[in-house]
Amino acid sequence: MISAPILGIDLGTTHSLCAVFRDGKAELIPNAFGQLLTPSVVGVLEDGQVIVGRTALELGVTRPELVARTFKRMMGTAATVKLGERSLSPPELSSLVLRALKADAEQHLGLEIREAVITVPAYFNDHQRQATKVAGELAGLAVRRILNEPTAAALAYGYQDPDVEKRLLVFDLGGGTFDVTLMSVFEGALEITSTAGEGQLGGEDFTARLTSWALRKQGMNLEVVELTEPLRAARLLVEAEQVKRRLTDELTAELRLPDADGRFPDEPTVITVKREAFAEAAASLLARLEGPLARSLRDGDCEAEALDEVILVGGATRMPIVIDFVREKLGKEPRIDLDPDQVVAMGAAIQAALLEDDEAVEDLVLTDVCPFTLGVAITKQIGNQYRPGYYLPILHRNTTIPVSKEESVATVTPNQREVVVRVYQGESRRVEDNLFLGELKVEGIPPGPPGQQVLLRFTYDLNGILEVEALLPATGQHFQTVITKHVRGLAPADIERSVRAMQELKFYPRDQLANRELLHFAERIVGEVATFQREALEDAVDYYEHSLHAGEPELFERARQELILVLTGLGFPYGEPDSES
Repeated sequence: MISAPILGIDLGTTHSLCAVFRDGKAELIPNAFGQLLTPSVVGVLEDGQVIVGRTALELGVTRPELVARTFKRMMGTAATVKLGERSLSPPELSSLVLRALKADAEQHLGLEIREAVITVPAYFNDHQRQATKVAGELAGLAVRRILNEPTAAALAYGYQDPDVEKRLLVFDLGGGTFDVTLMSVFEGALEITSTAGEGQLGGEDFTARLTSWALRKQGMNLEVVELTEPLRAARLLVEAEQVKRRLTDELTAELRLPDADGRFPDEPTVITVKREAFAEAAASLLARLEGPLARSLRDGDCEAEALDEVILVGGATRMPIVIDFVREKLGKEPRIDLDPDQVVAMGAAIQAALLEDDEAVEDLVLTDVCPFTLGVAITKQIGNQYRPGYYLPILHRNTTIPVSKEESVATVTPNQREVVVRVYQGESRRVEDNLFLGELKVEGIPPGPPGQQVLLRFTYDLNGILEVEALLPATGQHFQTVITKHVRGLAPADIERSVRAMQELKFYPRDQLANRELLHFAERIVGEVATFQREALEDAVDYYEHSLHAGEPELFERARQELILVLTGLGFPYGEPDSES
């Protein structure tokens, strides 16, 4: 009996598509119309029947109130969309698109599809990822992995050319979201270095900007027209989308203006749109591309000149004004070897093959990064006051995963017996501006003055499982929780296996008595050396103490050897019989 493959799905803002990995390559799957791209559009007919894709897209021109589009941008929120008599959440709407893709794949393959890899923008937060997982489950799919879209694209390119060593940047501008990811490819390994993006910027915004520009030419405002003349707005958006596409190959295109009923009269008003005018109208949107691009390069410690290749992903990168922007900012001719609309789904299928241990991809290795910082809420002393609500990062954004890190916090009041560790995701200085993920209560702290130490350890893996631990050095007590609120589509048994595997990631030499003894010995020697020798020894002790909780084996061993070398050079060889502390 032939087992069904894991389906690779690119769940896009404007279009979606799917692929499977068969016979050593990613195979794209056509929909019922024989097309690879399915519009991410859902409609409800007056009789209550739900329609998806091309049919729903056509309905949106004449009955926009019965059609939902761009709901991917609402994933992870409490928003609902009213279609006729029905109200649907973004995950429910997305599940209908996923269900259509699943049905197309089953028809094409003659097999029942049960599992999928679904891609999301790299900058999706954990609530958005969880909403995507829910959408998959509602569609009858077990979501094996939520994969970042630029990572998927890089997998597709890396699989084609695995032996070339290069540093590349994936510039991913889709229908509704924008990501930039920096990565290295060497010896079949793809190592993500940094990622940045914006969840509310894509090709749809350029279409809306062209629509707004055309209406202003007629003394009208798009927001007002959408409210008062929805049929005109719906038809004009379709017309603007077609003009935007024509400007990809032509320097000028004609845009027809519909009437209030959304119809084109026999002799409609026509506006000639030049590519330069479109670029000028979209200038502020192009400017918004600069921030994530610069942040990704900065976080990856990479100059544009050091890039070997720039890969364009997403249908919106076909626009010449975007290609010109990339060329100007990065000084490179961008690469479009694979269809930018299809490459993400192909990469998702390759990731599915990795999960299935397919021999064709056995030499391919992928590492990823945390797109957001993970940390805890702390109280700070500012002047004579203690002020709560500040953010202490523990895993910084763009840290390579899987990873385990430690930070130290302390009590702030006399005889404080418990600490509630509140876990957040985000980049803001105040936790109120970040995303709350969960909490861990630490109890039984020994009574004493402020400053009783609590060690916090975060361990994070490729599935998005975050294990949070707290240790009380004074008593040896250990507290632990697994943040499952944002886990990417795993069953409880899978989570348990992942947590067990995490133990291999943990490297905390502070827990070993011999390493603590070296620290105590060196601290005692600081008080015995000559004044001019003290600074060098203190630097070595500080470096060693930092390495004890950095979670990096190479750093620890380097710091340990350096400290022993400094001690020996000062006449205090550690480990000799007369140097026991």
